[in-house]
Amino acid sequence: MKYVVGYRPDERGADAVALAGVIARTQGAQLHLVNVVHGGKAADPDMEKHALAMVPDAVEATFSTRVSESFINGLIDAAKEDEAALIVVGAASNGLFKRFTVGSVANGLLHASPVPVALAPRGYNRREPLTRLTAMIGTREGWQSVLDVGATAAGRRHVPLRLVSVVELDQLEQTDFSLDNALSPARQHVNTVLAKAAADLPDTKVTVTLAHGRNIEEAIDGIGWKSGELVIVGSSRLAENRKIFLGSTANKILRALPVPMVVVPRDFQKQGI
Repeated sequence: MKYVVGYRPDERGADAVALAGVIARTQGAQLHLVNVVHGGKAADPDMEKHALAMVPDAVEATFSTRVSESFINGLIDAAKEDEAALIVVGAASNGLFKRFTVGSVANGLLHASPVPVALAPRGYNRREPLTRLTAMIGTREGWQSVLDVGATAAGRRHVPLRLVSVVELDQLEQTDFSLDNALSPARQHVNTVLAKAAADLPDTKVTVTLAHGRNIEEAIDGIGWKSGELVIVGSSRLAENRKIFLGSTANKILRALPVPMVVVPRDFQKQGI
C-alpha cells in the first residue's frame, strides 16, 4: 500500500509528512513524497534530503519531483500511477494553530480526487501511532463507504473505532420539540450501524457517540478528542461517483475539528487506507 504526500518546503509540507507518517506506521504503508513544480523550474537539490529526514525511521519513503501545470493535478496523477490508497496534504498556512482552514490545494483535491484525501491541521507534529479512528456516520447516502473504510482501517491497525453522528438542533423543524424526540432518529441509526460494525469487527472495540448542539461547531466541541485520533468523513451526495466533494456539513465539521481528517469519495470501493 502506498500514500502520496503533497510536499512543499514549508509548514504545510511538514504537516503533511508528519500525518502521513502517523497513518502509515501501523499499516506498513510506503510514502511517496511528491514535490510538484511548473515547467522550467529547477528543483532544489537539497529538498529531497530534507524531506526524507522528516519521515519516521520505521516508515519506508521515496521522493520525486514532478512537473505539472498545477500542484493538484500533479498529486492526482501521481496517486493514479502509484495506485495509491491516500493523498495526504497540509491545511492552509493561515488560521488557528492545530485547526483547519482549507486552502486552494486542499479545496481542489476535495473536488477532484478519486481517492481519499487526508488533511493535516496546521502545526501537526505527532510522531506516535494512531490511537483511535472516528467515523462520522450520517443518515444520508454514502455513510456505508465511511463505515467500510473506518472499520477496515481500525481492524487492520488494532485500534478502537468510534462512530459519531452529529445532530444540529437549530436546523430541526419540530412543533413538539424535545431533546429525546430530536435525537431519536439519529440514535436509532447509529445503533443500527453500531450493531453491524460490531458484528463485522468482533476483535475491535466499537463505540458510538451522538454529538448534538445548537450548531455543528458546538456539537463537535462537546465530544472528547484524543491527540492520536483520525476522523473519517464522507463526501457530499452531490459529488460525482468516486470523486470527493466536501458538502456543507462536512465542511463545518472540518473547520471545528482539532484533529486530522480523511475525506472519502462517494461510492468508494477500495476499503483500505
